[in-house]
Amino acid sequence: GGGVPPLANGMATAADWMSAASFISMAGLISFLGRDGTFYLMGWTGGYVLLALLLAPYLRKFGKFTVPDFIGDRYYSRTARLIAVFCAISVSFVYVCGQMQGAGIVFSRFLEVDITTGVIIGMAIVFFYAVLGGMKGITYTQVAQYCVLIFAFMVPAIFISILMTGIPIPQIGFGAELNEAFGGGCRPDCPDRVRTEG
Repeated sequence: GGGVPPLANGMATAADWMSAASFISMAGLISFLGRDGTFYLMGWTGGYVLLALLLAPYLRKFGKFTVPDFIGDRYYSRTARLIAVFCAISVSFVYVCGQMQGAGIVFSRFLEVDITTGVIIGMAIVFFYAVLGGMKGITYTQVAQYCVLIFAFMVPAIFISILMTGIPIPQIGFGAELNEAFGGGCRPDCPDRVRTEG
């Protein structure tokens, strides 16, 4: 997987982050809890940012790609490496169970089978790509998943923004509001301000 371009690696990482946990569970949690659900989103996103800033660069600089390898080489301890492997497998197992459950739900609705069969189909597909394509195959599968997920996230968001504000990306209209708030006029070529009235 070392020959994968950085953009593809970034897309694959984002697809892992925007997985069943976010696409199904986080959206449902925020919809159910309202504003209180956004705290989960902030913690989840904050943890991802901390991982990207505080852990990933140092693993790469050290020449290792997994936390157990890093801990074993950094502390010269096989025991520490085994403990790190156990922790990584435990956490990953819980996460993969949730992911496979999400895949089972999607396949069960898409193929009109029960959830258990959907989980088995999802596991078979992942196994097929992992065995035949290796890390590079998995990475490019994640890139394809990213393209599907970002499209599935953006289309409803843009549609709802057009319905509520009249603008596909309402943040564009805030520039004119800020300009007026701080005493500047709005140029004729500025986009219309966001329409917030019902």
